[in-house]
Amino acid sequence: MAITNSTSAPDLQGRIALVAGATRGAGRGIAVQLGAAGATVYVTGRTTRERRSEYDRPETIEETAELVTAAGGTGIAVPTDHLVPEQVRALAERVDAEQGRLDVLVNDVWGGERLFAFDTPVWEHDLDNGLRLLRLGVETHAITSHYVLPLLVRRPGGLVVEMTDGTSAYNQAHYRNSYFYDLVKNSVLRMAFVLAHELTPHGGTAVALTPGWLRSEMMLDAFGVTEGTWRDALTAVPHFCISESPAYVGRAVAALAGDADVARWNGQSLSSGQLAQAYGFTDLDGSRPDCWRYLVEVDSAGRPADATGYR
Repeated sequence: MAITNSTSAPDLQGRIALVAGATRGAGRGIAVQLGAAGATVYVTGRTTRERRSEYDRPETIEETAELVTAAGGTGIAVPTDHLVPEQVRALAERVDAEQGRLDVLVNDVWGGERLFAFDTPVWEHDLDNGLRLLRLGVETHAITSHYVLPLLVRRPGGLVVEMTDGTSAYNQAHYRNSYFYDLVKNSVLRMAFVLAHELTPHGGTAVALTPGWLRSEMMLDAFGVTEGTWRDALTAVPHFCISESPAYVGRAVAALAGDADVARWNGQSLSSGQLAQAYGFTDLDGSRPDCWRYLVEVDSAGRPADATGYR
């Protein structure tokens, strides 16, 4: 993953972060950009160089940790299944023993990409897959918050970022793929709202954050392109013109973590494009994709694909 300078890179030297679910995609992009700002970043996931999750993909948490360190931070890989409370408790105990605190928690655990069926009503959807999706996308976040947040509330200024898909405004007005997918992503939005209330007395902040159309490793593979050749997919998928790299949402999290006034966002639903306008960072190509506005004003409106004015 290439790293380039942002116009407003924060200084996160001495900050301790945990990115739960950092094997690939947004989680990896966030971890690397926190590292690029100088943070120490614990990265978790189920796929290691010795063992793969059911995704059966080559990306590993060790690889993510190495990218964090190469970017300028300190990456620490901790194999963790966030559905297993004992493993998450052990993770929290390790961070406590080694650091004594936590400044940033990014709850990005997902793992459900192959479990939902597009536009399939609940009575036709595979029930086991749907319930597994709920466990992976909701239960993991609750377990992680339960065990990890005691470290974050030890001193004021802690930040929790709940990663989801879609802003609250967009999801409220749009059916999101399937019953189970919709339920998971909107549950995470509510988690951030609730955590904001629970963290405020401790001087903490919680937000929900969504990337736009993410050029994750799985997405690039699905379109048969790479990060360097992603525009080759536009012939088949024209609206992919609004897509963004994982570094973009990573820079959004780094900007939040470096903002002394981050509490102004407390409890809100945010997007990478929105925060790029507020903080001045860009994607790797120097653009500022505003995916969710594009989806409403161009894609949903039936207009021809054209990202002019949206990136």
